[in-house]
Amino acid sequence: MQARSLAKELSSTSYPGRGIILGKSADGKCFAVGYFIMGRSQNSRNRIFVPTPDGIVTKAFDESKMVDPSLIIYPPVKTLNGLTIVSNGDQTNTIYEFLKAGKTFEEALKTRTFEPDAPNYTPRISGIVDPKNDRILLSIIKTDGGDPTTTLRFFYEYNSVQNGTGYYIHTYNRDGSPLPSFEGDPVKVMIGNDITSFTEEIWGSLDSDNKISLFTCFIPLETGNTETRIINKNV
Repeated sequence: MQARSLAKELSSTSYPGRGIILGKSADGKCFAVGYFIMGRSQNSRNRIFVPTPDGIVTKAFDESKMVDPSLIIYPPVKTLNGLTIVSNGDQTNTIYEFLKAGKTFEEALKTRTFEPDAPNYTPRISGIVDPKNDRILLSIIKTDGGDPTTTLRFFYEYNSVQNGTGYYIHTYNRDGSPLPSFEGDPVKVMIGNDITSFTEEIWGSLDSDNKISLFTCFIPLETGNTETRIINKNV
């Protein structure tokens, strides 16, 4: 599979929803992580990313306008023993607790299903960067064609990731009503050498009306001293 332009993939639809990009820098020195959120409703757009000691959380920008926090307030990123966990919901906590107990990414997500936000039934997308073992894990949990009585779980493992290569997965194929879920495998994309250009490429390629927040980080394989960026539309 040939790697595609990340900018072209991101700009190919006005509403990819929430997205995860995991990969390795072109010089092979760092793992790269990107996570973004978009929103159409006032409640979804009323959010920011806030750093925590072990990752980030979503938070209401204006607390007085928060309607229902159940599916929009969660920790998208948490770290544990050198692993970086990324997801689009509170399954981040599920993965964290299972790993902490010596269990696996797959075991954790087999206890979860898609989001209960009918009629969209938003997929749960999740990933792990594991620098020690030079691998990336990704997963998507969704309905079968929008049927809420079905649950499809897909797991992907990428070992010895090529330099300058990443894998991109998102919740929706495009805008619509209901929103059509992502289909197919994670998209192989190209990643550059530095976190600044990586961050700018993602943020600059997302639809300006719908993008809300972006988190990126570069994790050096040798030092482990992670460099992070956060961009919030609401400031």
